[in-house]
Amino acid sequence: FFGVMASEETPVNYVPNLKLTQLRFKASRGNNEAAEELMVHIKEKNMAPFYITLCEQLKWNLDKKLLKEMQDANENRLKELQEILKDAEENLGDNEVREACLARAQFFSEIGNKKDAVKAYRITAEKTVPLGQRLDVAFSVIRVGLFHDDKDLVRRNIEKAQYMIEEGGDWDRKNRLKVYEAFYAMSLRQFSKAAELFLSTISTFISYELFDYDTFIFYTVVTSIVSLPRIQLKEKVVEAPDVLSVVHRMPVVYSLLKSFYNSNYKEFFTSLASISDRMKEDKFLAPHTTYFCREMRIRAYSQLLESYRSVQLSIMAKQFGVTEEFLDKELSRFIASERIHCKIDKVAGIVETTRPDSKNAQYQQAIKQGDILLNRIQKLSRVIHI
Repeated sequence: FFGVMASEETPVNYVPNLKLTQLRFKASRGNNEAAEELMVHIKEKNMAPFYITLCEQLKWNLDKKLLKEMQDANENRLKELQEILKDAEENLGDNEVREACLARAQFFSEIGNKKDAVKAYRITAEKTVPLGQRLDVAFSVIRVGLFHDDKDLVRRNIEKAQYMIEEGGDWDRKNRLKVYEAFYAMSLRQFSKAAELFLSTISTFISYELFDYDTFIFYTVVTSIVSLPRIQLKEKVVEAPDVLSVVHRMPVVYSLLKSFYNSNYKEFFTSLASISDRMKEDKFLAPHTTYFCREMRIRAYSQLLESYRSVQLSIMAKQFGVTEEFLDKELSRFIASERIHCKIDKVAGIVETTRPDSKNAQYQQAIKQGDILLNRIQKLSRVIHI
């Protein structure tokens, strides 16, 4: 209810349509249904610049007749917007001029013309006085960056929005910025930061111009389960009413969360395979699927081994529903990279935990830092002696 009210008080234009980035990603992977749906949107909105880019990226045959029709429609619409702007500049006030500039920016953004959209938004920002409206322009440019996969444009405008929020942004836009930051952090594999920001806006989410609430919860669970300590995961995700109200509609996500927390490792491995398939279909998570699956396996192995000083390899393999050979190879790799603290007794077929001694580690660190300090003092004494 509150999310709907906030959204009505602060209307947000849904351009560019970020659903198209997901469709473009699926089309690039050979999904014909996504390609067809993409073309429906392109024709409906006369997205000539975006169509040209798509044909180049996806090696599509460019339909020159269709392109000409869309370009003509764009020219006619642009002339109308130019006339509105000219009339506002000659006969109306500053607010009408700003609105006319904003309409041009939104038009360029909608048809997929990044260069002119960014330029038009910059002009709009220059003609905007209220802080809230300047923030809205920054959000619009961030969405342009997300649509065109321009991470530098996204980063610069998030920083700009953060600076404006410090000047005194309202509650609604502060929460909106957190979701934008979390989305960007997730795309950079900064899952811990993303989880923290997603969780802080879980009861106040209104950023439907980015994704729907179900997708928001999906991103929240994925970033949280791979980064939060067990106690925090229980408090903020596993038992969180806002998460539970939605996650039941996503059986794979719910199964992963439940099986991991309840140490049902056989179900966990099955759920992990299923959720990796879903992640591969998401443009913003696909590059991180392998990393996510590896980190989740490490967390699961570590979680089981924390309860024992030693465990039989055969029993551990049975719990995870894998072969002993697979588990032996997997654990050996993680042990060698110091991601899991244990050792394998091949003869006895036992996995023994080797938990790091914190006091011993502190002692070794003190010795190391002491050696560094002594070396620096010796070098300094030589210089002073000379």
